Amino acid sequence: MRLVMKAMGPDTILSVPACCWAVMPGVFPYNNMRVPMLYTAFETTGASISGIRAALKRQGKEHIKVVGWAGDGGTFDIGIQAVSGAAERQEDVMYICYDNEAYMNTGIQRSSSTPVGSWTTTTQVGPAQDWEATPKKNFIEIMVAHGAPYVATANIAYPEDLVKKVQKAKDIKGFKYIQIYAPCPTGWRYSPELTIELGRKALDSCIYPLYEVENGVYKVNRKPKTKIPIKEYMEPQGRFRHLPEEMVHQLQEEVDRNWKILLSKEEFTKKLYEDLDSSIQEK
Repeated sequence: MRLVMKAMGPDTILSVPACCWAVMPGVFPYNNMRVPMLYTAFETTGASISGIRAALKRQGKEHIKVVGWAGDGGTFDIGIQAVSGAAERQEDVMYICYDNEAYMNTGIQRSSSTPVGSWTTTTQVGPAQDWEATPKKNFIEIMVAHGAPYVATANIAYPEDLVKKVQKAKDIKGFKYIQIYAPCPTGWRYSPELTIELGRKALDSCIYPLYEVENGVYKVNRKPKTKIPIKEYMEPQGRFRHLPEEMVHQLQEEVDRNWKILLSKEEFTKKLYEDLDSSIQEK
């Protein structure tokens, strides 16, 4: 939040639903954000920022930026209808999801962002092996499919990249979506001092790539110098310690497949854009 607000500046209004972040800033008029901030219901972030934008337009204050800030539960699940509506209408707002892959504020229940194989309090890992069975919802692609002009992933282990993306997004007209990889020591069962290391391993294993999609064109912002197996990423996290080697191998194959798909999208959309640009110039 500190990095995002540095990039956004003081002419910003925040809307925050029920989530971990809703308990941190304090209550009106003593919240610590130094910008106007609206607490709203779990499912309404997309609608809330749409209404704020409409009110600012009516008042002639369109220079003020509007940001929705929600967790993965309030974005991928409970809030998806309102987010989809705002994106479909191309509201001139920014929606930021900090993705810690479960409902951490209410007791570590699984969300549709929870990765396959993970322990949560609602996906127990005892003899029944009832861990999370369904793949993590690809919300980035959902936003790309809505035609959002700017969609990106970020990672708290790479703060400069996050700031640059927010600075770029705030000057783009229309709906912008940024999804931040945000580890949770309590929910992921690891020691807090490993947070940045874990973020770097998420990138180096390609399990959480850093990329952006601007007007349909994909760009991978940072590629690992040496790709590491996902086992190195998973080992420090208690939420994966129950997994048999066979399952880890299956997950590795899926990560490798998704990484190849992303690289293919980058190559294809870049070439397509260049070809279209050349065609327009010739005409």
